[in-house]
Amino acid sequence: MKSEPDVWSIEQQKKAGAKGAPWDGVRNYQAAKNLKNMKKGDQCFFYHSNIGKEIVGVVEVIKEHYIDKTDKSGRFVAVTVKFLRKLDKPVTLDEIKKNKQLSHLSLLKQSRLSVMSIDSKSWKILDKMGKL
Repeated sequence: MKSEPDVWSIEQQKKAGAKGAPWDGVRNYQAAKNLKNMKKGDQCFFYHSNIGKEIVGVVEVIKEHYIDKTDKSGRFVAVTVKFLRKLDKPVTLDEIKKNKQLSHLSLLKQSRLSVMSIDSKSWKILDKMGKL
């Protein structure tokens, strides 16, 4: 899940506490489909886009998709996520690009997509890179 840190940062997510915060404002149909596929308990990497361009933490879905209150059309959805942890070492976009095992990631192929899925093998690689 990608967010610009000057709009919503990992620190703000952490301050939201156990009640979490809605992941809203997604207006791309493919990203919205990814939100709809999320299940309670799913973990997600939290990526700071534009400023930093790095994975900085992990959040957990605590409420599955519902109509996004910020969408006047009623077509798009949100999920609620809570902070789990920060990475010991942020994983930069440059580091991800250099790892050939990660060359298939949507992050590299569809860089503007704000919510994307990730396979378990890639999760483990990124997890290790972040020294969790």
